[in-house]
Amino acid sequence: MLRLVAEGQSNKAIGVSMGLSALTVKSHLARIARKLGTGDRAGMVAVALRTGIIH
Repeated sequence: MLRLVAEGQSNKAIGVSMGLSALTVKSHLARIARKLGTGDRAGMVAVALRTGIIH
């Protein structure tokens, strides 16, 4: 999911590709952001890239 965020896809587009609703994607991303200690999508992607979660 983070890779799709890094590619610039919207919650709706991510949901379609993963078979989830946009609201479910939003909820998952909020939980991921909390765990990574970030407040927005750009911060999530930056931390994920820096720590090797995504390449």
